[in-house]
Amino acid sequence: MIDLEQVRKVAHLARLELTPEDEAKLPEQLSAILDYVEQLSELNTDDVLPTTRAIDVSNITRPDTQKTYGDRQLLLDNAPDREDDYFRVPKILGESE
Repeated sequence: MIDLEQVRKVAHLARLELTPEDEAKLPEQLSAILDYVEQLSELNTDDVLPTTRAIDVSNITRPDTQKTYGDRQLLLDNAPDREDDYFRVPKILGESE
């Protein structure tokens, strides 16, 4: 059974502020959860394949396709800063200039 000190320690680690009412209820509730998990660990799962999800999930996003932008000059004209035919961006690696 989980005691009040363990509840307070977990709450501190999780940065939770518990009310006195929460502190009174949580030891019993958390103990019940751990008891249930203990029951599950008694099940024979030797023939159960590991899965990442309980249900099948399929990707519903569109396929990623490459498209060439039609007006290169218009695209470059809208850039906040450019150098010849390239976008100029702030340097983020190495020493600053």
